[in-house]
Order: sequence, then C-alpha cells, then structure tokens
Amino acid sequence: MKDIIIIGGGPGGYVAAIRAAQLGAYVTLIEKDSFGGTCLNRGCIPTKTLYRSAEIINLLGRGQEFGIDIEGYNINYSNILKRKDEVVGKLVNGVEKLLQDNDVEIIKGTAIIKDTNKVEVTLDDDSKQVVEGKNIIIATGSIPAKLPIDGMDEDGVLTTREILECADRPNDLVIIGGGVVGMEFASIFNAFGCKVSVIEFLPNILNGVDSAISKRFKSMAKRKNIDIMTNAKVTGIKKCNSRLQVTYESKNKQKSIESDKVLVAVGRKPNLDNIGLENVSINYDKKGIIVDDNYETNVEGIYAIGDVNGKLMLAHEASHQGIKVVENIMQVNDDIDSLVVPSCIFVFPEIACVGMTEQQAKEENINIETGKFMFSANGKAMALGEEEGFVKIVADKDTDEIIGVHILGPHASDLIHEGTLAIQNRLHVKDIIKTIHAHPTLSEAVHEAALDVDARGIHIMPKRNIK
Repeated sequence: MKDIIIIGGGPGGYVAAIRAAQLGAYVTLIEKDSFGGTCLNRGCIPTKTLYRSAEIINLLGRGQEFGIDIEGYNINYSNILKRKDEVVGKLVNGVEKLLQDNDVEIIKGTAIIKDTNKVEVTLDDDSKQVVEGKNIIIATGSIPAKLPIDGMDEDGVLTTREILECADRPNDLVIIGGGVVGMEFASIFNAFGCKVSVIEFLPNILNGVDSAISKRFKSMAKRKNIDIMTNAKVTGIKKCNSRLQVTYESKNKQKSIESDKVLVAVGRKPNLDNIGLENVSINYDKKGIIVDDNYETNVEGIYAIGDVNGKLMLAHEASHQGIKVVENIMQVNDDIDSLVVPSCIFVFPEIACVGMTEQQAKEENINIETGKFMFSANGKAMALGEEEGFVKIVADKDTDEIIGVHILGPHASDLIHEGTLAIQNRLHVKDIIKTIHAHPTLSEAVHEAALDVDARGIHIMPKRNIK
C-alpha cells in the first residue's frame, strides 16, 4: 500500500509528489495527460511564450526611439507557435524527469476514487489498474467556464485552450471577459496586429485589482486601440456568413460586433466530473471540493488541493497547498502560511499585486497611509523606455505595517516579491526605507514609494508635513 496517491500531475500534484518523496513517502502520481497541468500546457507557460513574442514585436515597432532603424520585419505566427510548443515540451519532459529521479511511481491514465483508500485507473489500452494508499490527494485542476447563451458551440468560438492551438492568427478578435486572462490575451493579440475588442459584464476590467491601476491600465489599453466595453452583457453568438456576430446589451440597448474569432475568457470551474467523489461521499459545491484549513475533505485521509478546491486559482498557490498537505501527512511541522499570495498579470506593462488594496483596507476601517512613485521618475525605467505606471504601497498608519503593494509597470512580476516578503513577515515601511536599493534599478521605485508613505520621497514632489 502506498503512503500517498495523487490524482493529477499539475503544479499542485507534481510538487506534492516530489515533496512527499523527499520526506520518504511511497508515492503514486496518476496523470491522464501531459505533466504540468493547465498552467504548463495550456495556460501560464504557453501564454508567456506568446507574451515574449508580443513584447519583442512592440520593441521592434519602437526601434527609432532607441536610435535603431528597423524596416521590413514580418510576424511569422507559425514559428511563434512552434517556439511555444518547444518551450512547453522541454518543461513537461523536465517535470517527468524530476518525478522519476525522486522515485515517484507514475501511472498514465484516468483515475476514479473507488473507496477511501482505493483508486482505479483506466490505462491508455483501456485495461484497469487498482492502486491502494493510506492517503489520497485530489489535484485535478479546473476547466474553462462557458456562458449559458446560444452560439457557444459555433465554429470559431474558442476557449483559452483552443486559441493556443489555433494555427491561424485572426484578423480581429472579440474577447468575452475583461479579467486577468481576457486582458492578457487582448494585449498579446493586439501586439500581433489583431483588432481586439473586449466585452466585460462588470463596471471595470480587472475586477479586484487596485482601482487606480485598473483605471490607468484601461486608459493605456484604449490608447493602443484595444476597444473595451464595460457594463455589457453578452446575449448570444451566431454565424454571419464566414464571420461571427456577438450580440450584447449595454445601457439598455442591444448592440452587436463581428469578428473572425471569439475568445471566451469568463473564468474557470473546478474539474469535478468523473473522479469518484460520490463513491466516498466527498462534500463539494459549485465552487469546488470543500476542505478545511489543512485542505482535508470531510473524508479522513482524502485531500483536495489547487483549483479543484476553488480557494484561489493560481499555480503557485496550488504548489504551496500541495507542500502543506504532504508535510502534514508526513508530520513535518514546517508552518507554511499561504495567506499572502502575490498575483501577476502579464499585460503591457505588467501588473502585480499582493495584500490589501486601498479600497479593501478602507472597507475594513483600517486607518491607512499610502505612498506612490511613478516609473517616469525612475532612471532605469527611463533608460529602458518603460516609463508608464507606478508602485503603490498601502500601510497601516497606526502600526507602520505594510499591508498591500500594487505595481503597474516594467517587470512588476519580479518586483512584487519584495512586497510579498514584507507582508509575509509583517515588516514596516521603515524596514523598506532602511534597506539600500542598488542604483540604477527598477527596485528603487519600491524604495521611493515607501519613502512617500512617510512623506520623505526624494525624487518626487514633496508632501506637506515632511518627517
């Protein structure tokens, strides 16, 4: 009997398997598709390879700003997709090698829970294999959500998975959903030369992001000719000759827009079907499998991590949950607090956030002070030609503790981790202020934002009551 059976080899499952093996557990990992899950195969990594190609296209278009005359370059979309597949393939093979090197038993097939310690696997040749284990970890991830409207099955209406496999670059693209995924694809395909239109049901795009950032980014996206319709409800999609017509309701009026392709980016839902939850009476709802603080279900010895529990659909959070679960199982008392989770949005420029927004802090009646520093006053950003955006720090005025960091600007996804470390360890604004930041670097913007909280900014217009 195995110590741990893991169903799903995504960023939650494979990380849990490796950590469990490191701790001496006998582990079986069951995966029906490629290792790495949605993130590696159909999400984070393939989109970041497209993002990098889009970033280079944007730079080529600005060559003259840097004293470089560039003429006659072409976008070879098939080669862009080829590079994407090569990067994904290397990483998938790398994950499998890591599992093998850690002596994790790998079974390729479709798993269904038969009993509290028994999993049946249908192998690729349709034969059955039964695996028994003391503990079971469900890490089956999530799948794209669909809208309950007519036309979702029309040819050319794509999920986020399908658009990554689409061989032809569309001339124009309507994206339903102005959240993180929708705006990432909007930024990428806009750079590829597509006419992009985004339809968002809510009043603002990037719901949950600090309002100053979402408003600024919306303005920047519109300047790049991305059409954004907010407070707009999509009511249907239909074929119109060789094109697709999307109808939507806005300001009590019915409107429509046509495009080559339609991308549905309205979120994801937990992958709960056909994994045997009913066989052992595991509790779940539409948000996912219900778990406690240790990610254990109502059935002792069965856990659920990552997107399938619906707590926070981020790959790095799934990995942390996986580590926490196996360390609890193996009775390792490393206290992993995953409440402080950064999030990154790969648009142009990048957005990254951690902790509370100014709006959230005010709703909780926290007495706050904020500091902001514009990248337009940062020497490294100016040298890079990436001057748009800012760093914003939210601090508890009574304690000086940093409770939120929000960045719109170059390399935001890298800069955010100073804020994550600060919030995780309950550091104060003065701790950032006292830390020397190398010059010239983008990280100086974080330092200056901290100084601004304390009304001590150097490369910024002075505040009153300088301390």
